[in-house]
Amino acid sequence: MNLLLLITQTWTFGPFVKPAQVNPIITPNPTSHFRSPMTDSVVAWEEYATFNPAAVVKDGKVFVLYRAEDASGEQQIGRHTSRLGLAESSDGLRFTRRGAPVLYPDTDAQRQYEWPGGVEDPRIVESDDGTYVLTYTQWNRDIPRLAVATSRDLINWTKHGPAFAGVARGKYLRAESKSGAILSRVAGNHVIATRVNGRYWMYFGVPDLHIATSDNLLDWTPVEDDNGRLINVLSPRPGYFDSWLVEGGPPALLTGNGILVLYNAGNSATYGDSTLPARVYAGGQALFDARNPLKLIARSGMPFIRPTESYERTGQYSNGTTFVEGLVPFKGRWFLYYGTADSRVGVAVWDRR
Repeated sequence: MNLLLLITQTWTFGPFVKPAQVNPIITPNPTSHFRSPMTDSVVAWEEYATFNPAAVVKDGKVFVLYRAEDASGEQQIGRHTSRLGLAESSDGLRFTRRGAPVLYPDTDAQRQYEWPGGVEDPRIVESDDGTYVLTYTQWNRDIPRLAVATSRDLINWTKHGPAFAGVARGKYLRAESKSGAILSRVAGNHVIATRVNGRYWMYFGVPDLHIATSDNLLDWTPVEDDNGRLINVLSPRPGYFDSWLVEGGPPALLTGNGILVLYNAGNSATYGDSTLPARVYAGGQALFDARNPLKLIARSGMPFIRPTESYERTGQYSNGTTFVEGLVPFKGRWFLYYGTADSRVGVAVWDRR
């Protein structure tokens, strides 16, 4: 049997359970208001949707940065304005939100990349000096661009711009990029960016998974083949739950078995897994060599999380979505935070005790 098709408990994370009593944990709130510096007007910034969260543990609490959409623009996916909200929890399940977003389009150097679509789909890690490093998508309704921001307190953020702006004479500045999952190690409750072979690594992209390297976590260089094309380290598979696309999930983790990559997967309507709905988003797991982050060792044959609940199939994306982006160790368990149907935030828990 092909090793790459096996799913075993020796290297995968889970099983994850969705606590019914708290899900979904974050839902739209029409009473939250914020004065947008772009229009100098008050907007209900999380009125329409709240989804696709990043997560980190700080000061004994779980903090979730989530994408929030207002109700402006056309009533279709990608046509509203997104901002990032911040919520905190002492148990990882019940959250208190800040009234205003912490990252949003502003009258700054990034406005050309972030307006009017906004800032989307965060992933977060810590650096060795305690700085929080956020990857997110800048969406100006023209080209989605993977970008980097940093903070010391999760509230005040410094934007560093598109992750690939400084390489290949700006080639990647004009190309679509998103979903950056930085390779990290686990130290207690902390997920910390870590070097392999002297460099930082980041899995990114859709519909194939690519990889990039960095010396400083801010400026990234995609790995290319001899013809200057992006190398695919993980690709869709006909007949499987990930037949349509694969996309980076939470930060990649360096484990005793190798590099664990949780990824989001779309099921093709014509050549996918016939037991799953067409174009449903589920979650997969892949294992890469700890000494060679490009080398795939094993891959799950079935999704470890998929839409099963009503709130995961109702909303903007009615085909169904469990879009994983946040994963943290907390109080002896692993908490997985994900977007549901592009509309709400859910949590799933793996108790490994």
